[in-house]
Amino acid sequence: MTFSVPSHVRPVRDAVHAFMTSRVEPAEPLLVSGDSQALRALQQEAKDAGLWALGHPKELGGGGMPFLDYVYVNEVQGRSEWGQLALGTFTLQDSLMLNEYAEPEWRERYLAPMVAGEISPSFAMTEPEATGSDPTGIRTTGTLEGDEWVIRGHKWFTTGAAAAAYTTVMCRTEPEDTPPHRAFSMIIVPTSTPGYRIVRETPVLGLNGGHFEVLYDDVRVPAGNLLGPRGQGFRIAQQRLGPGRIFHCMRWLGQAQRAFDLLCGRLNSRSAFGGPLADKQLMQQHVFDSYAEIQAARLLTLQAAEQIDAGDEARVEIGVIKVVGARMLHNVVDRAIQAYGAAGLTDDTPLSRMYRHAREARLYDGPDEVHIQSTSRRILREYRNGGNWEFGLR
Repeated sequence: MTFSVPSHVRPVRDAVHAFMTSRVEPAEPLLVSGDSQALRALQQEAKDAGLWALGHPKELGGGGMPFLDYVYVNEVQGRSEWGQLALGTFTLQDSLMLNEYAEPEWRERYLAPMVAGEISPSFAMTEPEATGSDPTGIRTTGTLEGDEWVIRGHKWFTTGAAAAAYTTVMCRTEPEDTPPHRAFSMIIVPTSTPGYRIVRETPVLGLNGGHFEVLYDDVRVPAGNLLGPRGQGFRIAQQRLGPGRIFHCMRWLGQAQRAFDLLCGRLNSRSAFGGPLADKQLMQQHVFDSYAEIQAARLLTLQAAEQIDAGDEARVEIGVIKVVGARMLHNVVDRAIQAYGAAGLTDDTPLSRMYRHAREARLYDGPDEVHIQSTSRRILREYRNGGNWEFGLR
């Protein structure tokens, strides 16, 4: 048994790590300021280096890396919040979903330019009036009138909506007496469609992170804009979110490892009370706890990825890593800030932004409480049915 990076993945992973540390991380001040020219330059460099869109299928113009191989690359790509954009992987979940379920017209119109980084997608599920932890309460509706869907509703946290070519909208399309998880569908809405109105970019913990509030005011799109079968929105969303949570957790590991680097560097370079901080036992505790949490989260995530790669939905494993990974990231960044003292609260290091994004991680793609509840229920069901949970057999 080995948990090391596979030898055939190591060269690509090392190249991505070098690109992140030598090109993307030094450019972060420009990227944070909204310098689109700096981002485009990085994207071209990634293409020239053969590092562009590594996880996308070859037939779509990507690198064609298998899922489990790409997981290891995603880990080092996650060192910076700009890694996905710089390396052309921000669109991965949407391109796979579109390729699997969209009508040929939309695959032809959007897929190639999306993988090439020429256009971007967005996804609309969350609503301000509905409880995000229970998406069966979604109020946005899609009504089929003749050969058009008419969409009415209010969404927010639609990431990237202002620059997106289209939004995939989750909405109720079936009658009220339909079982909740069969009552919703996904519909493709080009953002240029009349009635699609951006209300604002919603600041999150003081950052404008590209999350938009959008009104759908009698938005009309062709019936062929339905993504997959009617009433199958939740099933398609789960197929999108399962692997996506693996990618989230691997990127969180990249962020945590960067924070760990900063923590250890600070402890060795800073002195107080007659000696380096590295000699202080409380600071050594920070190192120990961070190492243990990163390693535990990493192994849990790799195991979940292995289950997904084997064709298992891995609902328990994914629920666990979503909670453990988000908490781990928050804890490690928090300790690094503590080691930096006042400097850790400023934007002189990346820790301030990392800390705020780490807090977001405990809410998006489902809050901790929902994953804890659903995971525990699945495990307890095994015992209720007369079995037990065989860890070694998973």
